[in-house]
Amino acid sequence: MAYTFSKDLETGNQLIDSEHRQLIDAVNNLLTACSTGKGRAELANTTKFLQDYTAKHFGNEEKLQIQNQYPDYVNHKRYHEDFKKVVAGICAKLEKEGPTIILVGEVNSAIAGWLINHIKKEDAKVAAHIRSRA
Repeated sequence: MAYTFSKDLETGNQLIDSEHRQLIDAVNNLLTACSTGKGRAELANTTKFLQDYTAKHFGNEEKLQIQNQYPDYVNHKRYHEDFKKVVAGICAKLEKEGPTIILVGEVNSAIAGWLINHIKKEDAKVAAHIRSRA
């Protein structure tokens, strides 16, 4: 099941929304590869991209939160740090065990599910806070 960047995922911040689109696209690319029997081959590319890109993206989000004095910044940053550990754990498993179907499923549930939920709940709060300051 591919993920769609829908209206309910928009934060209203052009940079953040475009980065969210790229993250969702990376997960969708993995799902497409899986549906054509190439999921294991694509797994390393996807996890490496997610590890690098989430660090960049979270940094941009956190900078925006600091600039706008987001009151729940500390918790939001902790969510980001926890997620980076999940991605690092998946990368470590990939390194140790190689690409497996189980790991592909983990990327889909642990990473894609978390991203969608985080954008809808936490990033939406940040966006609302920023809009309220305008």
